[in-house]
Amino acid sequence: MNQIENIIFFDKVAYKKLKHYLLNNIDTINNVFILLDNYTKIHCLPILYDKIDFLKKSNIIEIKSGEKKKNIYTCIEIFKKLEELKGNRKSLILNLGGGVVTDIGGFVASIFKRGIRFINIPTTLLGMVDASIGYKNGVNLNYIKNVIGSFNVPDMLIIDTNFLKTLSKYEIFSGIAEMFKHGLIADKNYWNEMKNKYLYIQNDNVEIANYLIYKSIIIKQKIVNKDPKENGLRKILNFGHTIGHALESYLMNKKKISHGIAIALGMIYESWISLEKNGLSKKDYNEIKFFLSDLYSINKIFSNSEIEIIYSIIKYDKKNENNNIYFSLLNKIGVCSYNCEVSFNIIKNSLLHRF
Repeated sequence: MNQIENIIFFDKVAYKKLKHYLLNNIDTINNVFILLDNYTKIHCLPILYDKIDFLKKSNIIEIKSGEKKKNIYTCIEIFKKLEELKGNRKSLILNLGGGVVTDIGGFVASIFKRGIRFINIPTTLLGMVDASIGYKNGVNLNYIKNVIGSFNVPDMLIIDTNFLKTLSKYEIFSGIAEMFKHGLIADKNYWNEMKNKYLYIQNDNVEIANYLIYKSIIIKQKIVNKDPKENGLRKILNFGHTIGHALESYLMNKKKISHGIAIALGMIYESWISLEKNGLSKKDYNEIKFFLSDLYSINKIFSNSEIEIIYSIIKYDKKNENNNIYFSLLNKIGVCSYNCEVSFNIIKNSLLHRF
């Protein structure tokens, strides 16, 4: 369980590979930057320094934490800082943080000086199993998630599960939602394993937690490898996200909601749509609905006016074409279809459905 593909390195071997990379490329890297937020600067940077002490000489670029900072204005501030610190086309950015940091850092690296190298070091469970896997980078525009972005492959992806010790239970469960999704769309056995063993991730059983995280990464990476630019199969990774992203955007300014809880809600609603439209059995739907709603303590019914707002956000989803709204929907647990056109009435009824 040391290497996935040729750029993703896991746990103990990861820092050996990173140190080897930095030392072997010392002649072609003339300025190393570490992009982080105010949280990871306190809790995660010391861990990185402890593993590779010469990184203490790197330039630090700090941003404020949170999804609201994932915008083009934050990127502009980073560009200014890179220029001020004499960043150039031979520079390297180490993105140390959760999905917001790796998304912004990858996007900045893809366009600064027409492209510089970067390495992702995700520090959240969500970042490890989802945000930093798949080479998507980007930022939000107003309330629309990830509408500005690029596909850009990091030189390395470092997975160190020791960073999970710095997270709250709330953040752990946010990442676990994406792990459940990987089982629902591609591997029923993994879905069942996650249902039985997810608590080991929270309870710091390192061996089982590492196994579950590694398996989740493998599932997503195999899908990405078959369809890197999301022209077909990769779209199944969007299950739960069409409605989930809209809910995350809508609820962001009303109350704090994690990405994971928004996606858990999205998976329940989109499972109901799968039941109505895509042949998902009542048994599978009930299994998904009762498990996720109980685990995340969610039972949300939206008003008609709220649904209109949520639908207006969904209409801007980047997966849509020719004014048609497309979902990825389950055929059964472990099997998912993509490019499923769904009408407003079905979306509305899903949001009105009591679970």
